Amino acid sequence: MRVEPARALRGALTVPGDKSISHRAVLLGALAEGRTEITGFLPGADCLSTIACLRRLGVAIEQEGDRVTVHGAGWYGLREPEDVLDVGNSGTTIRLLAGVLATQPFHSVLVGDASIARRPMRRVTAPLRAMGAHIDGRADGEYTPLAIRGGPLSAIQHVSPVASAQVKSALLLAGLQADGETAVTEPYRSRDHTERMLRAFGAELTVDGTTVRVRGGQRLIGQRVDVPGDISSAAFFLVAAALVPGSDLVVRGVGLNPTRTGILDVLRAMGAAVEVEETGEACGEPVGNVRVRHAPLAATEIGGALIPRLIDELPVIAVLATQAEGTTVIRDAQELRVKETDRIATVAAELSKMGARIEATADGLIIHGPTPLHGARCDSHGDHRIGMALAVAGLIADGPTEIARPEAMAVSFPDFFDRLRAVAG
Repeated sequence: MRVEPARALRGALTVPGDKSISHRAVLLGALAEGRTEITGFLPGADCLSTIACLRRLGVAIEQEGDRVTVHGAGWYGLREPEDVLDVGNSGTTIRLLAGVLATQPFHSVLVGDASIARRPMRRVTAPLRAMGAHIDGRADGEYTPLAIRGGPLSAIQHVSPVASAQVKSALLLAGLQADGETAVTEPYRSRDHTERMLRAFGAELTVDGTTVRVRGGQRLIGQRVDVPGDISSAAFFLVAAALVPGSDLVVRGVGLNPTRTGILDVLRAMGAAVEVEETGEACGEPVGNVRVRHAPLAATEIGGALIPRLIDELPVIAVLATQAEGTTVIRDAQELRVKETDRIATVAAELSKMGARIEATADGLIIHGPTPLHGARCDSHGDHRIGMALAVAGLIADGPTEIARPEAMAVSFPDFFDRLRAVAG
């Protein structure tokens, strides 16, 4: 894909449905009793992997574009799959499904692509084993394939060393059918879409600081779910508007969950003109419009409790930092090492090709700015967020930028380039 420098981003646009919420809506709909109607579903590769796996487990699901109907099977209406469950490139699918399958009285095997085969799974498999599930995998359950034989579980009190919504969600889902009360404590609060949606589907849980508790033996009831726009997808346009002189852009109908709005905090901290209008709520999630205008940028420091609120946006935040006055430091983001790629190393390598002064550290990045970027031949490395971040960098480069493997964007934003053309020309 070839990206030319842009003059200004103007107008308004919407972005595809939130990926995290889309996964959870389909999954909880499958476990619920009755029918779940979903609008605004993200028909990206990852979410379609969740649908495909649930169908193999015997759940009837109809999907046409961004509309999905799930005919709930209930907790014990799932059936043993006849073949392996292939999650593709989706870390959310494999980790959340592991929590569900740990409760089921049958055998199943989870596999994925080459990226999934490198991603750590023991953070989920170890606590599920502690609850009573029988799970095996390469390196003692650290890597796929994961073979799971579920059954009766006992509640645990789990203290997670990382703030991970996927780990927390897997254990909460298992805890819904465990004997006793399961508690998950994190070092920082991670995104809380699972907690909000569980309540919407009729479950009871309590939240106390960074600890979430859920009791076993609960049932879910099918719901109507309207999925808001994904703020992680909106982030690429918000950052582009902050970078390109003369820009004035509005993203409409985007999710404003406070565990996900760290990107807005960073934009403000660096000097971008940001306006937020909250317009309503969908399935317990605040929704609204975000307007960003170009302004001079200053460096900032990003770390600690802010990291879980913007972990997926850090690649494009690195692009933003290349144009900020001073040195931006990103720390406490070692989780980037185990995403679709090692995003710390990949971001540093690819932006360096464009002239950025950027250094990779063990847990983040150091970016010096402002630095003019030049067009270059870059590679998404099969990572959707790397590819879109490079496209944003291409908008402010002094020549054309070519991005190899642009098909990776289909994971979360299938028509990214079409919408970029519409606002950037």
